[in-house]
Amino acid sequence: MSDRTAVERRLWDEIERHQVGMLGVVGGPEHHTQPMTAFVEPDREQIWFFTRVGADLARQAGDGHPAMFVFQQRELQACIAGELSLQHDVLRIAKYWNAVVAAWYPQGKDDPSLTMMRLNCTDAEVWISQVGPARFAWEIAKANATKHQPHIGGKANLHFH
Repeated sequence: MSDRTAVERRLWDEIERHQVGMLGVVGGPEHHTQPMTAFVEPDREQIWFFTRVGADLARQAGDGHPAMFVFQQRELQACIAGELSLQHDVLRIAKYWNAVVAAWYPQGKDDPSLTMMRLNCTDAEVWISQVGPARFAWEIAKANATKHQPHIGGKANLHFH
């Protein structure tokens, strides 16, 4: 957890591999996050999402609003903060277009309501479990027997530029 570069690389790799997380605008009228498919650009510290122009989240994001993307897998959990904004980018629409996205937009890439949102990431908290199932069970049993917390991983704070 002390190797910031390794933690950051693992974060981007996991999001790229699994893609789905929960996205929400901070302090907006909607107080809940919603599931979104993420397309990461680690070199730019950005995450892109397809959306409709009239969607609640798109309207809340507008020209830029603080947002959070929460990502969770078995061995890695993260909360990524940044500024979310609408960005109609035809090059990225073409780049990230796939069969799953097409299922949500039956009019195709030229759907007039299709657009994208960009999260410019500012910071993240990342938790990584560093033990397998057997070690996890051992650490839980040991923690209960000794009345000490288990040692199963750690947390890192990342700050993006």
